[in-house]
Amino acid sequence: MRDRSVYVLDAFSLIYQVFHALPEMTGPSGQPVGAMYGFLRDVVEILDRKRPDYMICAMDSPGKTFRHGAFEAYKADRPPMPADLELQIPNIGRFLAALAIPVVSEEGYEADDLLATIARMVERMGGTCVLVTSDKDCRQLISDRTAVYNIRKDELIDAAALQQMWGIRPDQVVDLQALWGDSTDNVPGVPGIGQKTASQLLGEFGTLEGIYARIDEVKGKKREQLEQNREAAFLSRQLVRLADDVPIEIDWPAARRGGFDTRLLQELGAEFGFRGLIMRVAGRGLQLPDASRESSDRTVATPGAVAADRRDNQALAESYRTVATEESLAELVTELSRQSRVSVDTETTSTMPRRAELVGLSLAWQAGSAVYLPVRAPAGEPRLSEHRVLEQLRPVLEDPRIAKIGQNLKYDVIVLRNAGVALRGLAFDTMVADYLLAPGERSHGMDDLAKRYLGLETIKIRELIGTGRSQRRMDEVPVALVTAYASQDADIPLRLADVLARRLHDAGLHHLFCSLEMPLIDVLADMEHHGIALDVARLEQLSVHYGRRMDELEREVHEMAGGAFNLDSPRQLAKVLFEDFGLPVLKRTQTGPSTDASVLSQLAVTHELPARILEYRQLAKLKSTYVDALPALVHPRTGRVHTSFKQDVAATGRLSSTDPNLQNIPVRTPEGREIRAAFVAGEPGWRLLCADYSQIELRVLAHCSHDETLLQAFADERDIHAQVASEVHGVPLAEVTGAMRRAAKAINFGVIYGQSASGLASALGIAKEEAARFIDAYFRQYPGVDRFIERTLAEARKNGYVGTLMGRRRAVTGIRPGAGGDAARQRNLPERVAVNTVIQGSAADLIKQAMIRVHGAMGSRRMRARMLLQIHDELVFEAPGDELDDLAALVVTEMGAAGDLAVPLKVDVKTGVNWADCEPYAP
Repeated sequence: MRDRSVYVLDAFSLIYQVFHALPEMTGPSGQPVGAMYGFLRDVVEILDRKRPDYMICAMDSPGKTFRHGAFEAYKADRPPMPADLELQIPNIGRFLAALAIPVVSEEGYEADDLLATIARMVERMGGTCVLVTSDKDCRQLISDRTAVYNIRKDELIDAAALQQMWGIRPDQVVDLQALWGDSTDNVPGVPGIGQKTASQLLGEFGTLEGIYARIDEVKGKKREQLEQNREAAFLSRQLVRLADDVPIEIDWPAARRGGFDTRLLQELGAEFGFRGLIMRVAGRGLQLPDASRESSDRTVATPGAVAADRRDNQALAESYRTVATEESLAELVTELSRQSRVSVDTETTSTMPRRAELVGLSLAWQAGSAVYLPVRAPAGEPRLSEHRVLEQLRPVLEDPRIAKIGQNLKYDVIVLRNAGVALRGLAFDTMVADYLLAPGERSHGMDDLAKRYLGLETIKIRELIGTGRSQRRMDEVPVALVTAYASQDADIPLRLADVLARRLHDAGLHHLFCSLEMPLIDVLADMEHHGIALDVARLEQLSVHYGRRMDELEREVHEMAGGAFNLDSPRQLAKVLFEDFGLPVLKRTQTGPSTDASVLSQLAVTHELPARILEYRQLAKLKSTYVDALPALVHPRTGRVHTSFKQDVAATGRLSSTDPNLQNIPVRTPEGREIRAAFVAGEPGWRLLCADYSQIELRVLAHCSHDETLLQAFADERDIHAQVASEVHGVPLAEVTGAMRRAAKAINFGVIYGQSASGLASALGIAKEEAARFIDAYFRQYPGVDRFIERTLAEARKNGYVGTLMGRRRAVTGIRPGAGGDAARQRNLPERVAVNTVIQGSAADLIKQAMIRVHGAMGSRRMRARMLLQIHDELVFEAPGDELDDLAALVVTEMGAAGDLAVPLKVDVKTGVNWADCEPYAP
């Protein structure tokens, strides 16, 4: 042990920090995983960067400690552990076991006491101890062999650092905290004495006893406070002093960093969606600070132990060949024309299909064999004419009777369409298939699928083109290398298709795959190909206007603050708000007080400066994200913006928009409308037409819940929010006020998203008790909704998944026993996910079905009109003036017939010259 390093983790200190700091995260089966991920990331960071010789994890034990005997109110105000966090604690234990990190706890003691005890053990054995915690109590343990490590700030606190921070020695920490107190733990301290004053007193008098022995020398209010709270000060010291003699035994050989359970780690990584993080552990041997120092009988992970054997893949490469002569091209076309299915992949110069130039095509029709046809290559390398290749392959590629297989086929459809070829007969997209099977997985990329389903390690694109500044284009890579890479991109999907098809059948998802997700690819490819026109001049004017307003706001804020500071710096802003102005700290992050939008919105109620900061931030975000960014994304040839719609991201089945994201432009704010006004019809005499489902998710809720009152309200085409307000408040419809309707609207959508009484209270600016009464009244008036929620949670608990009306499934675990009724109204994350998936996922399926129907009807009528965007429950088209009547009627008919619900699907249609100025359409 002598001169060895021991790192001791204060588990719950780290876990609570990451739980509150990270956004909600769910694993493949819908369970909350944010705390798990954050804690594991911290452990990996320490293993990677600090390379400890030993590592131990200390955890609080449930129940009271010896401190409660001295002070019953100790930690009495601590809220219970959040349900979403409680679910994750056992799995954190599984990760620690896989990492071979021993866990210690002892009844009647806190983790801090265990840290103290272990630190003293290590010191006696001649080692050095690092306590990984943000708990200030542990600073009393600092010595020449013990330090405290704050992982959030990457800050090691030793005696010198403590002196600089607090101006005291380690042996004075207990007395400082006795004076300072700790409101979080209900340690009283001396009111009015903060850290700075306590440090000054200890600097002058040395100890707590020294202060009271010379109390006459303390002046003014401080003396009065000290005299009145003498008993509280000494009690507080008793509470904060850590026990360093806890009767625990440490298995030091087990704590030695000598290996971990690689297989269990990989299983856990797959179960919770942490493959990348697990590979970082397993792939670099992070557990070994110095493998030569001590032997270990544990399995030591190496890159070879965690990567699939590449020999099988290399053997396959022997059946991959380049087709670069007219003779071999002719033979290939003859061979392909005899096939019933072909796997297709394109190699290009860009990941953005509308900007990509074709480098080559790869094709496979028999597992283990593939060909690559280069059309662009380095000088002197073999290649064929792009025109010649496409003309020869056109009969095969455009033949719908030859089934096309691929990975992310939408990309290939757009690339080939740019080159003048229509890829027809889309039959199986492996990316989309895996997304249906495992919507909670973070990646559906071919590399991951090959490893997961086939046990193959693929050639990675970075091995060919590099990364960063040294990255080159695919047409600059030798053809032999591209052949191996591109051929696997056709071969692997062909092999995956059979595996995934069986799984789709077994899961009851094959019909949804064939009837909804696969036909949607052509629709999305059309939309991305067309893009939407943009009024760049309008955005340039808006950029100037926003810039001037931001300058004005910055001057106003600086005047209020009494000096200049960086408005974009959270730390500088926090200092102004919480130190200079003394505003209350409402939330904390890993690095200090939060200044996010939710905090600023609350502070803005009572102070003007946060309100100005909010406006500044909103303008800055809109300016950088849309006003300045969109013009740069206009395609130089089409003059339009071509967003990308992703089918494989949202676990509910919703589409997402990227590069750029056009689904998040604000709808109701004046600034959002100004940006939307820049989206215009792209040809003279054309107009935009916007069609959106009216309250689609509430209609799905009415259908699923069979609630008679909701069903009747929609059947009668009543204002559903006013109807709910009338029912909840017990007043006639004519007497419903605007405030009542707004509250009812919040409740309606809160039911879907699992909003708590606290959340509703915050949204409406009312008391939590009043919000709870609203929610209770809602469920009394709409008992069918309550029964639907209970039924959904019971099915999720029984089956491990929930399903949409069209059969889409999403795995959900962690549903609490009996989580219905009142418990369902205080849902944890898995319960919110379960209910939300049924409603939002069903609505997403309906609009996908509507898109396919509308697209097909437009095509059969040979309309010039185009579908351009999907914004969740809204579709945006452009059409010549003489087609508007037909298009409006077609859209209403086809969208209304997209699903067979117990309530009518109502579609609202608007038209205009730009997206912001669309008005209700009247033929």
